[in-house]
Amino acid sequence: MPKNAFLYPIMNEVDFKKNLRAELDSLGLTVKELSARTGIPKGTLDCYLGVRASMPPANIAARIAAVLGVTVEYLVNGQEVKKQETLLGHNYNIGSIIQILVDLNEKDLETILTLSKVLKTQAKQ
Repeated sequence: MPKNAFLYPIMNEVDFKKNLRAELDSLGLTVKELSARTGIPKGTLDCYLGVRASMPPANIAARIAAVLGVTVEYLVNGQEVKKQETLLGHNYNIGSIIQILVDLNEKDLETILTLSKVLKTQAKQ
C-alpha cells in the first residue's frame, strides 16, 4: 500500500456505473435526457456507464446527483438511498427552464423575474 494511501479513498467506478444506471432506469430517463438536463455531453455520460466505467469529477457527479434527486455519496457507494429534495423535484421542466435562464442577459432575467412574480400572484388568487 502506498504511503498515505488512506488519504485517497478508492472510488469504485463499477458502483457508480451501477447506481447511475439504476437511477436512470427507476426514473425512466435516457442518457440523452440526462445530458439535456445536466448540460453534460452524452458522450461523457456514456463514459461513466460504459465498459470502462470511469468516475466523473466531483462537480460533474454533483450535477448528475442533483438532477436525479440523490446524493453524490449514493451514486459513489450506494449509501443514502433516500432521495433528497432538489430544485427539480419531480418536475423535470424546471431543469430545462434553468438551462435557458443561464444563457439570458441581465435585462431578460429581470423581465422573467417580473413575469414570475405576476404568475405567482395570479396563482394565489
